[in-house]
Amino acid sequence: MTITHREGTAAPGGVLPATPPSSHRILYVASTGGHLLELHRLNARMRRPGDEELWVTFRDAQSEELLDGRTTLYVPRIEPRDMLNVLRVLRIARCVLNRQHFDAVVSTGSGVALPFLPLAARMGAQTHYVESAARAHSPSLTGRLLAAVPGIYLHAQYADWKDPRWHFVGSVFDGFVAQRSAQPSIRRAVVTLGTMRNYTFDRAVTRLRKILPAAAEVLWQVGGTRVPDLPGGLDYLAPRELERAMREADVVIAHAGVGTALTALSAGKCPVLLPRRKMHGEHVDDHQLDIAAALADRGLAVVADAGEVSLEHLMQAAGRSTRDTGGQGLRLDPVKPGLLMPRPSAPVADSVPSAVR
Repeated sequence: MTITHREGTAAPGGVLPATPPSSHRILYVASTGGHLLELHRLNARMRRPGDEELWVTFRDAQSEELLDGRTTLYVPRIEPRDMLNVLRVLRIARCVLNRQHFDAVVSTGSGVALPFLPLAARMGAQTHYVESAARAHSPSLTGRLLAAVPGIYLHAQYADWKDPRWHFVGSVFDGFVAQRSAQPSIRRAVVTLGTMRNYTFDRAVTRLRKILPAAAEVLWQVGGTRVPDLPGGLDYLAPRELERAMREADVVIAHAGVGTALTALSAGKCPVLLPRRKMHGEHVDDHQLDIAAALADRGLAVVADAGEVSLEHLMQAAGRSTRDTGGQGLRLDPVKPGLLMPRPSAPVADSVPSAVR
């Protein structure tokens, strides 16, 4: 594991740095991608002067850029359904939580939440799991596992969830509004398919190469999708560079990941979202359909199937822009749970799910 101080230097011997007393000590835990971006936005709404923070995530360009200047612990990457690395990170979680007391632990998932949150709840920290905006109707696998752990507060980003165990705390998409922009044209386009390593999105590339205007300048960020003859194709683009490219583009076309959608909205773009589908081997499940539908309902995205997206969809999105009003959205007070919901009454002695023991 690697621990980075606020000054950006590695902690000697992997020992957590000593910090002076403060208002609260809060541990933030999230996988990179949309989960980390959601937690970062939530943190901006809830942090207070004097709070001491430790962030736990994976090391990549996004986390290094987003968490620059913050005390960060980098742990082995946990891929979807990757129980082997969950167990490896569990050993690190025990070390961290035994060495330091935290008043609260907050996570937006996904897999990296499993080693930390059950242990934190058992050790008496106010422990909060905020389900991703990707889950509009029901919890993820991580959410379902953590729901079985006494002592963890469960939060949803959709008000119409029927399960009474989940408390609505607003949405990371709250505050964004759509508006009509100038007469649409497509001279520059950004196509971003995320950074997933194990799932390709060939259908999107094949279809978009057919319908994008021949004269358009296209930046392709394709992640794990391999297209050797694709002009301008990149595996990865640093977050700031990607957002800058989106701002300069006339249209953004993307897979329906939360992080990608948030980046496009923050860049002022109404994206064309192409949900990855499980039936085509493009993702572990069909949760991207939920993200796309939620944003379409808000007027913040144009949604199409990857195999059927048309130039009309692209022009429709190019004729809209978005704005962040800074209005009320996703927020919680992690050290005053009584203001949110009753404290779980079940004992926490057996709080670690059997799947991660």
